[in-house]
Amino acid sequence: MENQDKIVVIPGYYLRTGTKCERPLLVKFLQQMYQELYPEQDFSHLAQTVEQYYSSKTPVWWVEEDSEVAKAPVGCLWLGNAIDQVSGVRHTHIFMLYVAPEHRRRGIGKALVRHAEAWAKQRGDCQIGLQVFVKNQPALNLYRQLGYETQSLWMLKYF
Repeated sequence: MENQDKIVVIPGYYLRTGTKCERPLLVKFLQQMYQELYPEQDFSHLAQTVEQYYSSKTPVWWVEEDSEVAKAPVGCLWLGNAIDQVSGVRHTHIFMLYVAPEHRRRGIGKALVRHAEAWAKQRGDCQIGLQVFVKNQPALNLYRQLGYETQSLWMLKYF
């Protein structure tokens, strides 16, 4: 592993920095996240998203349980960059924040958002953004609770 640093997220869980060889794991987590919201869809195309956007400038952190037995990650935070369309300023964008269902409602999601905010501030950003689906009410509630505001709506028309 390239980075053995562990950051305690909440008691019993820690964050570790992802490595470039974990692309397949990132794809798996993205697919799980979207599959929960849209179970009828095929999300194999997300491998292309990871291939295109995952780099040393778009870090990933994995949430793992703090135990002696090696287990698979239970959460993930993937950050990247966006450009504010009004000001033209680059800022941090949360590409993905995911916690496995059996580990939710323990404060992990909130801790991941706080980690993302600290990372953004450390690199000099004055804002952070994300996209959330309107049908993902738990995520909407979390982000509103943490002070996030709707700035725009992404609208689609299907033919």
